[in-house]
Amino acid sequence: MKKLLFIALVTTVIVTGCSQPKGQLVGIYGSAKPEEMPYGMVFVQRGSFNMGANDQSITWAMQPTQKTVSIDAFWMDQTEITNGEYRQFVYWVRDSIVLTALARNEVEFGLDPEESEYYTLRYDPYDESKDPDTVLNWRARIPWNARWEYEMDDEEKGVFRAVNSVYFNGADKLYGKQLNSHKMIYYYKYVAYDQAARPGNSFDPNKASYNERATVTVDSSFFRDGKIVDTVIEKPLSVRGDLISTKIINIYPDTMCWMTEFAYSFNEPAMLNYFSHPSYGQFPVVGITWEQAEAFCHWRTKIHGDVRNLPRIQEYRLPTDAEWEYAARGGRHNALYPWGGPYVRDYKGCFMANFKPMRGNYTEDGYLIPSQVGSFDPNDWGLFDMSGNVAEWTSTAYDNTLPYFTLDMNPSYEYNAKSTDPKIMKRKVIKGGSWKDVGAYLQCGVTDWEYQDKCRPSIGFRCVRSYIGN
Repeated sequence: MKKLLFIALVTTVIVTGCSQPKGQLVGIYGSAKPEEMPYGMVFVQRGSFNMGANDQSITWAMQPTQKTVSIDAFWMDQTEITNGEYRQFVYWVRDSIVLTALARNEVEFGLDPEESEYYTLRYDPYDESKDPDTVLNWRARIPWNARWEYEMDDEEKGVFRAVNSVYFNGADKLYGKQLNSHKMIYYYKYVAYDQAARPGNSFDPNKASYNERATVTVDSSFFRDGKIVDTVIEKPLSVRGDLISTKIINIYPDTMCWMTEFAYSFNEPAMLNYFSHPSYGQFPVVGITWEQAEAFCHWRTKIHGDVRNLPRIQEYRLPTDAEWEYAARGGRHNALYPWGGPYVRDYKGCFMANFKPMRGNYTEDGYLIPSQVGSFDPNDWGLFDMSGNVAEWTSTAYDNTLPYFTLDMNPSYEYNAKSTDPKIMKRKVIKGGSWKDVGAYLQCGVTDWEYQDKCRPSIGFRCVRSYIGN
């Protein structure tokens, strides 16, 4: 028996060795598991379609011609991002601000970071000589209802300690700084790919360096007198790190947009609580600028990456206008609306989406304002509310000549407008129409726009993620 096992082992080694001939090009290959379906998303398979309006312009403007484009596969949120989902972002930012304040307080008043409850040390397993990074300990308890007193220890080092008495929102008043909607600040970095693509900014492999005249223009944000200051820095391009822009964004929705959007309208009773009230948890979040939506996508990627042992993924992002339109059509290439028909009613006479029917009869479709996500039937790919409810931000910069200069494969035109750019450069494409738009804006191929730093009670968003695989 042992002899047979030995022969089998030798045979296996010989066969394995023969499959990798020495001195030959055999390549280095790996294996990867198929991507798991992200929670709350649907798969949009690759394909081609005729992009552009199927009907004449509602304003009798010059109509862009249709063109056939091809789109790669991607994941897309089944519904618009809801108040409840965006509230998770707000709470994460709130907790990170408080944890940072608690951790800094302990260090500033003499406590070693290694002994801090609110700090944790993260070691690099590949480099024992490298100092560990000090990061926030998200498992630490935040004493929201503690009252803080300043005490002196034996070494005359001051430290704040929680006292067992109730004090509303004690943790966020640690430095006398009340946390409110105006201080929900999210800081992040991103790579300015548009600067890498500038003429003359290519990497010279012969010199192993960038062109001596290569320059980049990147965003930079910082605080001055308690306010966010956005500025633009132009500097030489010498290493890849020079392509990184920094952004500081106040991420809390503008709950007053209902007041500023409509003059001579009594919206105060319900609309001021639209984001915060539990009854609206499953409704699409509104009052969000394009810049806030971008920050949300970055955060969504971050919280996935912060969980150990999860596979690396492509970044969450806003869809391009081509991806959005392709997904909205649901495989029906020339249909006016996501449901396939040429009308906004079904055969029973019921409306197919939440919009503004006829002359101001908002309630004819069953709703006065945005409806709960998924209230109407999905399209053939399982995507809800691709027409009506709220219009949606895309990553595409608006230009009425887009069909004439964008590529016919994954067409995209992105421009990260700087704070110093004119307003016309800050226009972003929105798609789908909303609860306050007439039916013509619900068509898949109709394109509208809004400034990236403006928010509306009729504009929301959903995320996509590129698909890796065959």
